[in-house]
Amino acid sequence: MAGSLESERKAIEAEESKLAERRKRLQEREQSERQKLIGKSVLMKASEDQLDTILKRMKALGLDETIKRLA
Repeated sequence: MAGSLESERKAIEAEESKLAERRKRLQEREQSERQKLIGKSVLMKASEDQLDTILKRMKALGLDETIKRLA
């Protein structure tokens, strides 16, 4: 019985490891997609100072408030 419990525990750990790897790959793909969108946006035309100002303002307002004000 102890052997079957241990094998079940190992199987669960293996599944969790696979799932964690899938989550990591998904997160990396999402990050890549966001970077592509930013790369295609008007933000790429902003100077470094302009971009810094925009990002600081967004941080101060928060994402929801920024979107609300831009709408």
